[in-house]
Amino acid sequence: MRAIQIERHGGPEVLREADAPIPEPGPGQARVKLAAAGLNFIDIYQRMGQYKMSLPFIPGGEGAGVVDAIGPGVTEVKVGDRVATSAFHGAYAEYALADAWQLAHVPEGVDLKVAAAAMLQGMTAHYLSHSTYPLKAGESALIYAATGGVGGLLTQMAKMLGARTLCAVGSEAKAAEARTLGADEIILYRQVDIAQEARRLTEGKGVPVVYDSVGKDTFDASLNSLAPRGYMVLYGQSSGPVPPLDPQMLNRKGSLFLTRPTLAHYIATPDEFRWRAGDLLGWIADGRLRVRIARTFPLAQAADAHSYLASGQALGKVLREV
Repeated sequence: MRAIQIERHGGPEVLREADAPIPEPGPGQARVKLAAAGLNFIDIYQRMGQYKMSLPFIPGGEGAGVVDAIGPGVTEVKVGDRVATSAFHGAYAEYALADAWQLAHVPEGVDLKVAAAAMLQGMTAHYLSHSTYPLKAGESALIYAATGGVGGLLTQMAKMLGARTLCAVGSEAKAAEARTLGADEIILYRQVDIAQEARRLTEGKGVPVVYDSVGKDTFDASLNSLAPRGYMVLYGQSSGPVPPLDPQMLNRKGSLFLTRPTLAHYIATPDEFRWRAGDLLGWIADGRLRVRIARTFPLAQAADAHSYLASGQALGKVLREV
């Protein structure tokens, strides 16, 4: 099969197309012929070596397609099922394996490309808004990258929960897109002081929660935007890792909470995976949740796709199509 393989850490140029054997499913696994795979910043972190992987490897965890083989003991899916997950082993390929319990059934009427675009970022938005800090009606939330993959879905879910959304974006074009997704307030972070604006929009109180995927460049502003006992939810680092800090800072700024969550710990059981994936795909099927695909690249252009994702230009999801 055709696949993208990484033999050394580095820039986008290390993404090389290669021939690889079609994987065979083991006990509890299913093999999926992929229709599309989602690109995510975790793929970039793994490519660069920030998240350690054993070399060589085929990157990619997110995608959707049709089950074409199952291993011993599999009861959750059958050959021919339309499925999606964020837990594939090597989705930058024509075929990939996954544990069968981590495959979600894609409802009829939901395009497989849309399902591929939604799984990782959609379940991330779900755990952020429903579990890490469960948003309540009337609460304000500061959301970064509100037109990106997670940010756009998180903004929509926050509105579904009745929250007030303060969306930090980098341009007027992204501000316009954020408003279509449900942004109540726009913070153009290149033009204003983020923390001052967040406090102005909350009558000086600050917000109870910040969902920050940017990291180094916004971390201090995020902390300064919080109300006492507020939650700093750092779930990404697109601008780089945050330097070490003295925990006493959290005390001085109002007994703040700081967490660095990751999706794997929020879909660690079959029940939790089914809850998040079921909500997500159900909301897409009934039209309550809009998934925007920014651009689709063929497998051979994986390097270009990584460069585009890292550039911050995307208004929505970046996909890899077979």
